[in-house]
Amino acid sequence: MFGSVNRQRRFEALAREFSDDLFRFAVWLCGDRALADDLVQETFIRAWKALDSLKDEQAAKPWLITILRREYARTFERKVPPLVDIDAVIGLEQAGEGPEDRLERMRFRERIMQLEAKYREPLLMQVILGMAINEIAAVLDLTDSAVMTRVFRAREQLKQTMSKD
Repeated sequence: MFGSVNRQRRFEALAREFSDDLFRFAVWLCGDRALADDLVQETFIRAWKALDSLKDEQAAKPWLITILRREYARTFERKVPPLVDIDAVIGLEQAGEGPEDRLERMRFRERIMQLEAKYREPLLMQVILGMAINEIAAVLDLTDSAVMTRVFRAREQLKQTMSKD
């Protein structure tokens, strides 16, 4: 009995701590809030089933991100999600923000989404989720130096494309 109560508490703590980050990352991945919500729910269902395999609580975030990425990949096995306008999805309107600011933010999002996935994903994991290089490397099954290179190249590509505007 105590094992199931402790397991439940452990899972609830993980869900509380990481659900917002998972949702934010899922929105960036798929561009659809409803699909992102489904992905997070499926991630937590799979996490619940595999909770006993998580031995190190410090590895929880990369473990959950890996599950979410796999769930997202599975959506393409079933169907192709519809594409939506990223501005309609993110909704980060700032109070007092002018039209130029909104336009600049829109251009920036478009440029991020135009990056190849191998550059976009590690950049978003670092910027949106605040993950460390070693955590990103574990999720993407890369070396730390490969992740640093991809993040650097993503930033350089963004600088180049943004300076052309």
